[in-house]
Amino acid sequence: MIRRTILLVLTLCGLAWPAFGAAPADRVASLGRGITITNWFRFPPSADPAALRDYLGDAAIAQLRQAGFTAVRLPVQPGWLGGDPVRLRALTQAIGRLQRHGLAVVVDAHPADWRLETSQADRAALLEFWTRLAPALRRFDPRLTFPELLNEPVFPGTPEAWQTLQHRLLQSVRALLPDNTMILTGNDWGSIGGLLASRPDADPNVIYSIHFYDPPELTALAAYRPGLDRAALAALPFPADDRTACFRVAETSADPATAALIRFYCGLHWNGSRIAARFAAAAAWAQRNHATLLLGEFGASAALHPESRLNWLAAVRQQAEAQHIGWMLWGYDDVMGFALSRPPPRGPLLDQGVLRALGLGDRP
Repeated sequence: MIRRTILLVLTLCGLAWPAFGAAPADRVASLGRGITITNWFRFPPSADPAALRDYLGDAAIAQLRQAGFTAVRLPVQPGWLGGDPVRLRALTQAIGRLQRHGLAVVVDAHPADWRLETSQADRAALLEFWTRLAPALRRFDPRLTFPELLNEPVFPGTPEAWQTLQHRLLQSVRALLPDNTMILTGNDWGSIGGLLASRPDADPNVIYSIHFYDPPELTALAAYRPGLDRAALAALPFPADDRTACFRVAETSADPATAALIRFYCGLHWNGSRIAARFAAAAAWAQRNHATLLLGEFGASAALHPESRLNWLAAVRQQAEAQHIGWMLWGYDDVMGFALSRPPPRGPLLDQGVLRALGLGDRP
């Protein structure tokens, strides 16, 4: 209470409070339980305006709200959007429909193959994307509309380079959207490690996103390494408290590389406590810097053993909530989440096990 009072006095006096991420509480609450629609405006299956409009029907949107979701994240592929007014209109119509159902909307720049670390052309394209999109977002309630400046910046080993670019971009977008709460992130693919290497921005009306897919040997079946035995990896347990049983999974694979990776995973002893430690570190950073966090992405492959998958989803969601961090599942139409088809069926059935793991329970 004292800190908020001081902040109010400083604001009224026209003084800056450096690096104070005091996003409005009602906006933070609106991002409490989110879901990403991964392919509506990112590699959409059709460029036809009618198909874009119908990608997610009103009944499906209402179902999300009824299930307990409070927000939707819309990744937008900048190269696809370009300067096409028809595509921009389809995007703004989608935002309007989602918000009419009471859902907050995060809109993020989600490029496929940019090299922002080295390419001035890609940096210019990112600014151009927001210069085109930001004015179109002015018509929407800023309490429900959250621009996310960039998905998963990389900038390996150079967090300061990303922070400099992000700050400049934030200043440009802030001039166009003075009232919106912006979503920022650290380098290293928006990971918790990237967050911990970051210095917070002085803009107070921001939220910091983190992505969490650890360990990738479990959640993505080590997709970063080709040629492994995915069937064996899919049998990995979570939590890995019984090391004997975990190491036994390695014996099911005839591939030495896969067996070695399984033993590596088992040796790390991944469980809820290990996840809790990662979220505690993120929360400590937020507390030190008076910042607000959002778990902007998490998910686990539907190919993973169902018990392990649901246990991991529940553990991550619970640890985020324990630190008062809102979350967004990746995704509605992706194998890491509900794994619905693209486009989704007209009357989709949301997996009840996933809903329960998300703390949303059985809902019609």
